[in-house]
Amino acid sequence: MPRMIAPQLLAWWDKHGRKHLPWQKDRTPYRIWVSEIMLQQTRVETVMPYFERFMESFPDVQALAAAHDDDVLAIWAGLGYYTRAHNMLKAARIVVAQHGGELPRDFDSLVALPGIGRSTAGAILALAHGQRRAILDGNARRVLARVHAVEGWPGKIAVSRTLWSLAESNTPSERVRDYTQAIMDLGATVCLRRSPRCDACPLADRCRAKKYDLTAGIPASKPKANRPLKRRSMLVVQRPDGAILLYRRPPTGIWAGLWSLPTLDDTESAGDWCGRVLGCSPQSHAELEPVRHGFSHFELEIRPIHLPVSTPSGEIQEGDQWRWHDGAQDLGMPAPIRRLVESLEVVAAGSR
Repeated sequence: MPRMIAPQLLAWWDKHGRKHLPWQKDRTPYRIWVSEIMLQQTRVETVMPYFERFMESFPDVQALAAAHDDDVLAIWAGLGYYTRAHNMLKAARIVVAQHGGELPRDFDSLVALPGIGRSTAGAILALAHGQRRAILDGNARRVLARVHAVEGWPGKIAVSRTLWSLAESNTPSERVRDYTQAIMDLGATVCLRRSPRCDACPLADRCRAKKYDLTAGIPASKPKANRPLKRRSMLVVQRPDGAILLYRRPPTGIWAGLWSLPTLDDTESAGDWCGRVLGCSPQSHAELEPVRHGFSHFELEIRPIHLPVSTPSGEIQEGDQWRWHDGAQDLGMPAPIRRLVESLEVVAAGSR
């Protein structure tokens, strides 16, 4: 069995590791949990300001459990992968209702919560409680795959099983918290996906991928699938005061629960939609520049149609489904929708 990487990794981390990240200041299970969820598929630099704002609004699990979905999504907006936020809300409410407001300290209870998988649970228990638990986030996976020259896409069951075995065997019994942070730091700052800094790596002398010139192909990328292009016409209905009509997305599917623009069905014209929903006709009709947005499984082309209307706000019953947005309230909107809405609000403000 190969000797563990922990001694070299810990010696490197003592000198070069990141020790001043926001969630390291007060290492509570709640703060670790929030940071680990935010860091899934998202860079540290992107997460830090979101984490700070999130903690200001929801400093503990009780505050999060009691929060309105809109308030949480408004802070999360722009961070992407919104299922993470929905699952955090569900999990927080379960923790308060079933666990006395404390995140469970045992592995099985943690992984039973929505949005918490094996690696996230391991990170919470290791970083918050010092338990000997292995992790296998994207950074740790890359380090282990290269050091041990594990070829193949990690999404395959056999490859994943091998990497988990290596994660378990390399996790030390002492300084588990530091080791967990160290392997994440090494993957994030040295063992980069592209152009790894092998000259700065404490494991370079034992890295089999480096030895056999396999670094560029390990870990293997997910087999590419052609992402279909979907086109959707969205209506930018705007009152004379500049407010734009928003519609809450369904609780499942893309942008679940977020405020977006109404989508026009292919069988209906924009004018007919206004007549049916608002009881009026638009004053004009302008097709704006299309907006592209990529999802994991498809590419979306949004075709915005600007429809100035003079309808009074009473024609739409504002509430959980509809809202006239004038920029005064911070609502949870997908990033491309927010940019589009804000650009038109600025134009409307400048013309008044």
